[in-house]
Amino acid sequence: MMRRSFQVAARLGHCRTLLGAPCTLPRLNPASAFGSSTDALVSRFCKKKTDLKDYALPNASWCPDMLSMYQEFLEKTKASGWIKMPSFKSNREHIQGLKLPLGSAVTSDENDWRIFTRCIQVEGQGYEYVIFFHPSQKKSVCLFQPGPYLEGAPGFAHGGSLAAMMDEAFSKTAYLAGEGLLTQSLNIRFKNLIPVGSLAVLNIEVEKIEDRKIYISCVTQSRDQQTVYAKSSAVFLQLQLEEESSQ
Repeated sequence: MMRRSFQVAARLGHCRTLLGAPCTLPRLNPASAFGSSTDALVSRFCKKKTDLKDYALPNASWCPDMLSMYQEFLEKTKASGWIKMPSFKSNREHIQGLKLPLGSAVTSDENDWRIFTRCIQVEGQGYEYVIFFHPSQKKSVCLFQPGPYLEGAPGFAHGGSLAAMMDEAFSKTAYLAGEGLLTQSLNIRFKNLIPVGSLAVLNIEVEKIEDRKIYISCVTQSRDQQTVYAKSSAVFLQLQLEEESSQ
């Protein structure tokens, strides 16, 4: 349905894990501590040496604004404390050697797992994005270019595609900022439509961490900051991954 302005409150009836599968919230150990430092989490999550394909690299489909802003932030990684997050086809590849806590893991014979925002393999047709994270400031910037397979109203990205992009960027930020692993709630207020093939910039900040919850907000806007596409907030539950047993 075409519309100029619309409001959506997306509340998740079931918590979703970092891997995207519905699950019942596992029981938390009150005595458990979230002692992993941000540096340790970044080191494990953002592997410097790997044979895995990084999908968050420029390709021929990226628009000029996307390429230009990518280069700007790439320069900031050299001196300003920003880190470019790699993006593999599945979160399983990000957390190799770790597993979800007992009660939230699933078993399957599938071997080609893909995170939702990396399920469209043709460059430029679906989700083109890259996330930069600032460890000390606990904030992220996600550069997002929606392709034609994400169309809603003719010529514009579907609101659901932006919601999924927000949730993905939130999840990575929450995990690196404080082991936020489960989405408890996601609220979005849409303001304007995003043209397909254009750049949308998601500015994400961790507002606070308390009671084993991470509160995050996001403003999605055009590069020149003249158009706000959406404002959103989310709450993530802190939960530690477990070491995989070697068998």
